[in-house]
Amino acid sequence: MIKTKHGLKTTLAASVALAALAAPELAAAQAAQDTTSQTSTALGEIIVTAQRREQSLQEVPITVNVVTGQTLETLAADDMGDISVFVPGLSVSNTSPTQARYSIRGVSTSDFGVGTDPAVGVYVDGVYAARSGAALLAFSDVSRIEVLKGPQGTLFGRNSAAGAVSITTNKPSDAFEARLGVRLGEYDKRRVEGLLNVPVNDKLALRFNALVNSRDGWLIDEETGADYDREDNWAARAALRWDVGPNTQVNLSWSHDEIDQDARPAIGIVALPAAPGLPAFPSEPADYLDPFKVGIRNDVIDNHETRRLDEGVLTITHAFGDIDFTSLTSVRSFKTENREDEDGTSRPDLYFDTNNVEKNSSWYQEFRLAGEHGAFNWIAGASYYSENAKQRSDTYATTDTINTILNNAAGMPLFSMADMILGMANIPASTLGHGWQENMINEGDFNASALFADVIWATTDRLNLTFGLRYTRDEKSFKWLNGPRIAPELDAVINDPMINAVLDTYMGPALGYLYSDYIFDLSGLAGVPCDNGVTVQEGVTCEQSDSWSDLSPRFVADYKLTDKAMIFFSYAKGYKAGGFNSVEVGSRFDNEDVQNFEIGLKSDLGSRTRFNISAFQYDYDGKQSIRLVTPAGSNVPQYLVETSDDTAWGLDMQLDMEPVDGLNLFANAQYIDATYKHKMTDDGPLDGQPTGEPLWSASAGISYRHHMADMGSLDMQLVHAYRGEGRCNKTSVGQGSCLQTPWFDPSEAQNRTDVRIYWRTPDERYQLGFYVNNVFDNQYVTGVNNITATTLGTPFVGITEPRMWGVDLTFTY
Repeated sequence: MIKTKHGLKTTLAASVALAALAAPELAAAQAAQDTTSQTSTALGEIIVTAQRREQSLQEVPITVNVVTGQTLETLAADDMGDISVFVPGLSVSNTSPTQARYSIRGVSTSDFGVGTDPAVGVYVDGVYAARSGAALLAFSDVSRIEVLKGPQGTLFGRNSAAGAVSITTNKPSDAFEARLGVRLGEYDKRRVEGLLNVPVNDKLALRFNALVNSRDGWLIDEETGADYDREDNWAARAALRWDVGPNTQVNLSWSHDEIDQDARPAIGIVALPAAPGLPAFPSEPADYLDPFKVGIRNDVIDNHETRRLDEGVLTITHAFGDIDFTSLTSVRSFKTENREDEDGTSRPDLYFDTNNVEKNSSWYQEFRLAGEHGAFNWIAGASYYSENAKQRSDTYATTDTINTILNNAAGMPLFSMADMILGMANIPASTLGHGWQENMINEGDFNASALFADVIWATTDRLNLTFGLRYTRDEKSFKWLNGPRIAPELDAVINDPMINAVLDTYMGPALGYLYSDYIFDLSGLAGVPCDNGVTVQEGVTCEQSDSWSDLSPRFVADYKLTDKAMIFFSYAKGYKAGGFNSVEVGSRFDNEDVQNFEIGLKSDLGSRTRFNISAFQYDYDGKQSIRLVTPAGSNVPQYLVETSDDTAWGLDMQLDMEPVDGLNLFANAQYIDATYKHKMTDDGPLDGQPTGEPLWSASAGISYRHHMADMGSLDMQLVHAYRGEGRCNKTSVGQGSCLQTPWFDPSEAQNRTDVRIYWRTPDERYQLGFYVNNVFDNQYVTGVNNITATTLGTPFVGITEPRMWGVDLTFTY
C-alpha cells in the first residue's frame, strides 16, 4: 500500500455534471468581489492588459480568464500548477517545477530541450520567461494573472502560438502597507509571507515581499522510511517606484526565487521477483500493480530538484504630450538541476536515473509608443531578446543495469559472461557493481528582434476595427556534444593487461560492447554534416546555425449591440520559432504556425449577471513533438521527433452571477474537438484521430460573505473542477497516456473539490481561515512513464496529491 505520512488513504468518489454549464472565469467572479474590499453589491469592473493597454475585461475582444491575487489566497495556491485545474483549457504540469509544461486549448511543447521553445508564452510584468526552468515561479505579491487563449503573436510575440499567461505583480503605492501571513497545514506545511510598502515621500515608494514555503513529503519510501515529494522554496522581491517628474516614472524591481526539494517520485507498477530474478519482459499492462497500494522504493543517488533564479526589471515611462513612451529592460539568470529516479525500484541491476542541468542567462529590451488620436488608439514598438542556454542531460546506471539491458535486448548478459570467464581464470575481479554514466551536452545562443504595431479604429460609436502586425527575426546557433560513456571503475578492471587479454581471448569482438554507449547512441547519425565542418560523431562538437523570420497579423472587428453587450470576430496568427532538437544531433526544424478564427459575445445582463461565450477554430501547421519509441529490431528506446498538422474547434463559456448581496455563483467551461489533420508515425498515419485533449473541461463554484456586524464577516467558498476523459489514438498506449489496466486508466476523467472558510475582523485587519483542497481525496495516475519499460521492464507512474488541509492567519496593517 502507498504509505503517506499518516499511513492512511481514503478513497471517495464524487462527480459533478458540469458539462452543460455555460461558465465564467473562476477569477472573474472572485475579482468582482475583490476589486475593493469585497463589499460591492454589483459585479465590479475588471481591468486587464490583454491588448497591451489597460482596458475593461468586457471590452477586450479576446477570450481571457483572470485570476486575482485574492483568488490565489482563497485557493491556497503556491504556483500556476495549483490553479490550472480551475481554468478550463489551461493545463500546467508542476510535478517538476524546473521542467513545467504549459498547454492551452490542447497545444503544448513536449520537447524538454533548450533548443526548442514553448508554445505557450509566460510573461511576468511584460517580460518573457523563455525556458520552462523560469516559467513556474512561486506566487509572490501577485496582483492578477491573465490567461489569454488563442495565438497572441502580434501583441506578445514569438512562442505564444497557443496563447499566453501574463502575470502582473503589485507595484509600490503611495499608501503604507504591512502584511504578514502564516499558513500551516497537513504534512507539516509551513508557509510564511511578509509584505511591506513604504512611501518614502511624494515621489518615491518602496515595496518588499518575501515568502518561505516548505512541506514534508506525503509519500514514504518503504525501505528507507524517507519522505518523498517534499517542498522547500523561498522567494523575495523588492521594487522601487520613482516619480521623476509629472510626466516621467521609473519602476525598478529585483526578484529572487530558490528551490531545493525532492525530485518527483517514481512508483513502480510491475512485480519484482527476489534478486537475481528479473521482472517479466516485456511487461504487460494486464499484470500491472495497483499504484495506490504498492510501496514506493526509489534509490536514486543524490535525489534533488533545485533552482536559483535572479531577475532585474527596469521600466521607464514618459509622456510626450499625447504620446506615451515605455522602455522595458530585463536581465535574468537561473540555474536548475533535476536528478530523479527513472526505474521505480531499489534494485542495483535495474538502476537508472537522469539529471537535467540547465544554466540560462537572458537580456530583453523593448521600446514602445502608444497614443490615442481621434478615432485611433494605437501602440507600436521594437524589441530585442538575447539568450544563452546551456543544458547537460546526464544518465546514470550501473554495469548491472547495462547487463540487464543486454540480456533483455539480445539474451546476451555480457558482463555476467565476462565475470564467469574471470572466475574460471581464477582472477579476483568483477565487471559488475560499477557506475555507468552517459551524457548529452547542449548549448544555444538565441537572438530575436521584432517590430510591431496595433491600431484600434473606432469607425462608429459601436464598431471598432483592429489591425495589428508583428515582424520577428530569430537567429540561433546550437551545439551538441556526446562523449563516450564514463565508467572509470569498470575501465580500471577491463584495461588491466592480463584481464584484457583473457577477456579478448574468450569474448573476441564482444568485448567491445563493454566500452559502448547504450543511452545516447549516435551510430544511426554517422556522417550527418554539421555547419562547423565536422560530421556527427562521438566526442566531437556538432554546431548548427539558422535564422527564421515571421509576419504575424491580427484583425478584429467588435460591435456593441447595446451598452452592455458586444460581439466580436477575430483572426490572429501565432508562431513558435524554429529551432533544434537537443536529443537529435544535427537536427533543425522550421517555424510552427497557427491560424485562429474566433467569434464571440460578451455581455452584462444587468449589474448582477455576466455571460461570455466564444467559438474558435484553429489550424496548427508544422507542430513538432517528441516521442519515446523502440525502433524495429532493437529494445533500446530512442526519442523520435515527429511533425504534425493539427486542427481544432470549440467553445469557451463564462458565467458570473451575484443574485443577492454577498452571494456569488461562478463557472466556466470549454469544449474542444482537437484532431490531427496529418501525422505519420511508425504506427501508421494518425490523420483524423484525436490528439488526446478531452472534449470537456469545466469549473464552477459558489462564494458567500456573511456580515456579522461588530463580529466581522465570514466568507465561505466551494469550488469544483472537472476534466473530461482523454481521447486516445493509436500511439497513446505506447506513450502512457491511454492504457487499460485492472487498476487504473491514465485517461480517466478527473474531479477535484476545494472548500475554504475564513473570518475577518470588522476592519479586516485580522483574517483567520481554514481550507481543504481535494475534499474527496480523489487521486489519479498522471501517466505511465515508459523510459525504462522496453529496456529493463520497469514502467512507473506518478499520482496526484491526496487531500490537503490547513489553516492560515493574516495580519494587515
